[in-house]
Amino acid sequence: MQVNEEWKDFEVLKTGGGEKLERWGNVILLRPDPQVIWPSQENLAKFSNLNAHYLRESTGGGHWEILKKFPESWTVGWRDLTFKIMPMGFKHTGLFPEQAVNWAKMIELIKNAKKPIKVLNLFAYTGGATVACASAGASVVHIDASKGMVERAKENLSLSGLADKPVRFIVEDCKKFVEREIRRGNFYDAIIMDPPSYGRGPSGEVWKIENSIFEFVDLCFKVLSKNPLFVLINSYTTGLQPTVMKNILTLASKNNNVKFKQIDAYEVGLPTKENIILPCGASAIGVN
Repeated sequence: MQVNEEWKDFEVLKTGGGEKLERWGNVILLRPDPQVIWPSQENLAKFSNLNAHYLRESTGGGHWEILKKFPESWTVGWRDLTFKIMPMGFKHTGLFPEQAVNWAKMIELIKNAKKPIKVLNLFAYTGGATVACASAGASVVHIDASKGMVERAKENLSLSGLADKPVRFIVEDCKKFVEREIRRGNFYDAIIMDPPSYGRGPSGEVWKIENSIFEFVDLCFKVLSKNPLFVLINSYTTGLQPTVMKNILTLASKNNNVKFKQIDAYEVGLPTKENIILPCGASAIGVN
């Protein structure tokens, strides 16, 4: 299990009963979390400073119950980076703070590379990894199928004072983009991906991570440069254990004659005020 202890504007205060109580800056939110299967020692919905509680609905989805007024959006900082937070549908806030573990790894690798690094960030959401890589000096191509999320990523880059950095934002299906880059002969020194568990493409294509992830990773290896810096896969899907993801990288690298000095896999988590670690999925990274 790997965690990042550098957050000042975010913390998990309490957990239990399928929910986690979090502080985002000065705002306290209560959200469902499928990993929290232990009982709560108290009624978290009665927490005195709670601003909003995400309630699931029996028909699917859910809604935010506002208990104390708070801004529509605000910012939190990690190191010298700044991110916009805004509660959205399906309990999201626009940031996955556990990913600071991977941001720190990528920043260090890029800074120590001693050469220009071109990064491809797939399923890039609101750009936490994009901002981190740009801050380390890399050029980044940011791909996500959601126009709204790409706009948020642009905001995060600007909020972090990096608007002038070489970042291209593209709204497109990730697989179609990679296939086109293969035809164009474009290559990248690093690839990041955080694919969803389930989704549908613009033409109704079904993405189910257990069925699609290996084929997609194998495809992505075809746009790696001759001596790539790293490939990083992250997934919140509980069925993808760290060793499974390590195996995917190992087999895809063998298929494409790509040699890494090291391939690591690990759980990613968040420290809590209760002195337990909240698991938040798994990552695997191949590094040169």
